[in-house]
Amino acid sequence: MSANDRSEKPASGDALFRRLPSVDKLLARSETAALIERHGRAPTTDAIRAAIDAARSVIKNGGGAPDEPALIDQASSLLREWTRPRPRPVINATGVIIHTNLGRAPLSKAAWEAVEAAAAGYSDLEYDLVSGERGQRMAAVEDLICRVTGAQAALAVNNNAGAVLLALSAIARDKGVLISRGQLVEIGGGFRVPDVMAQSGARLIEVGTTNRTHRRDYELALVTASIEVAAILRAHSSNFRTIGFTAEVPLKELVEIGDWKGTPVIDDLGSGSLLDTEKYGLMHEPMVQESIEAGAALACFSGDKLLGGPQAGLIVGKREFVERCKKHPLARALRIDKLDLAALSATLTHYLKGEAEREVPVWQMISMSVGEVDRRAQWLSESLRQAGYQAEVISGQSTVGGGSLPGETLPTRLVALTVDSPDAFLARLRAGDPPVVARIEADQVLFDLRAVLDDEALKRALVG
Repeated sequence: MSANDRSEKPASGDALFRRLPSVDKLLARSETAALIERHGRAPTTDAIRAAIDAARSVIKNGGGAPDEPALIDQASSLLREWTRPRPRPVINATGVIIHTNLGRAPLSKAAWEAVEAAAAGYSDLEYDLVSGERGQRMAAVEDLICRVTGAQAALAVNNNAGAVLLALSAIARDKGVLISRGQLVEIGGGFRVPDVMAQSGARLIEVGTTNRTHRRDYELALVTASIEVAAILRAHSSNFRTIGFTAEVPLKELVEIGDWKGTPVIDDLGSGSLLDTEKYGLMHEPMVQESIEAGAALACFSGDKLLGGPQAGLIVGKREFVERCKKHPLARALRIDKLDLAALSATLTHYLKGEAEREVPVWQMISMSVGEVDRRAQWLSESLRQAGYQAEVISGQSTVGGGSLPGETLPTRLVALTVDSPDAFLARLRAGDPPVVARIEADQVLFDLRAVLDDEALKRALVG
């Protein structure tokens, strides 16, 4: 065998492993200095080690050994991924307005400006500027909530599950709580009403049946229960609907039943709408103001669903019961932070000023006409055709989402793309910057612009 023949023989696995440089050698390369300057020496070292480890795995599986520049490039990619801000901005072209997996409700311009202002420096979070002494964290926002809902008092915590937990703990620990069997629900993330009740220390007393609960069921339970009944809980079904042979007791009647025995009613509204959804062609979603008017002792609802604000749980109602919640030890553990408080205040101000439909993104999207969606869809479709795509505009349905208005949809217009591999196409879009999330139906990729906040950004993601 000639020397040339021996030189062309593929390297053995051991030889390939020996070709891999050491971590120190890669750290000493001139290209690495920029990575260390940008990301720090320790993370850069970890990334180089990870790149070398990945190369060893490739060699074990029969692959070749990368050269040093390729290893530096791999380490650089890892560092970019490790240090990328999270959560990442995403373009929501699914048509689901309150998309739980995509962060639920986007904030209004005023709300994110308020967050920026609160984050950039100091604030009067717990300081009374008039007296120069310690103030109350909830003072200003409590006044706003009460003005918008008509409640006597209010409290904000970190989410609605926390609000319900706190309300039950403060009102009914070691005592009974009546609830219809049809309201023992599980919603997203495994959140179950019975589990929350158990954690609060309240004793669950089921009344009625899964599909039908009557006034007499509550009245009988109030006089026959083996323990003191401290509250009646109404839990909104949130993300499902029971239809057919059904019956429920209206909230106003529940309050009458409770008044008969001096038992307060806690209303878990879930989404917590402050506007009438019927105005937009949707089923009626229970409103916070209606709970207050009906006489509920406490109403609990989310800040980041139909309210259109930050993640928060709001407790509103009669002063004596809200005060019991404020004084409970859990209130400290569940309290809302200053950034969410700033966003909540700005969001509630939109409702106070009667401008929520115009300024709160969730309500902008819900109230958007089909004609407006069609105009935007036609523009995008034409841009895509000019770029060589096979695109058309078709009719479809948007969804409110977020556990609100189950089964309810809004008519919309969709941009439909015909591509060779819809799954691969969507995977490429999700890998972009920013990622785009859309949906597939009938082997077409569909884009619903109702929940898209920046049409130009979506166009750039699709055609560059």
